[in-house]
Amino acid sequence: MTTYAALLRGINVGGNRKLPMADLRALLDTLGHTGVRTHLQSGQAVFTADRGDEESLAGELTRAIEERFGFPVDVLVRDHAYLAEVVRACPFPAAELEGRQLHVTYFSAPVTPERYAHVDQAAHLPEEFRIGDRCLYLYAPDGLGRSRLAEALNRPRATKDLVATSRNWNTVVRLAELTAPPA
Repeated sequence: MTTYAALLRGINVGGNRKLPMADLRALLDTLGHTGVRTHLQSGQAVFTADRGDEESLAGELTRAIEERFGFPVDVLVRDHAYLAEVVRACPFPAAELEGRQLHVTYFSAPVTPERYAHVDQAAHLPEEFRIGDRCLYLYAPDGLGRSRLAEALNRPRATKDLVATSRNWNTVVRLAELTAPPA
């Protein structure tokens, strides 16, 4: 049995694509998963599965959401080992920052520095980004909503061929904790 986190992109934002967390938990239960929990209202679920891998579990949940709720939702599924490594490998001094200054964008596949070669990092200081394993770390001292660098990273739709979803550092750490094996 492996514990995973499902990261849903773009739900419950501005009253659009509403997906109540109780309904998401029930859906994961009907798919045969156990230990189902959700975190916040922005699309994080933790569950245990005895079959499948990250890709097949994400595909299964994506199809089930569209069938049940009538709209498509991009889903990434990651196991505890990966989530814990994202926390451990953070290139910024996360312990010294507020959780809303640091963000991680998770990708469905690896990205290379060439993908973001068009971004002039020096022009966006003190904001910074670093590429990790299927993720991007973004330091935005004034928050994501005011980040000019975040806007530049999404232009021209740099993630068009990928599923990408971002979480603040507090959520990143919490998902690693929630997926950890019992002590």
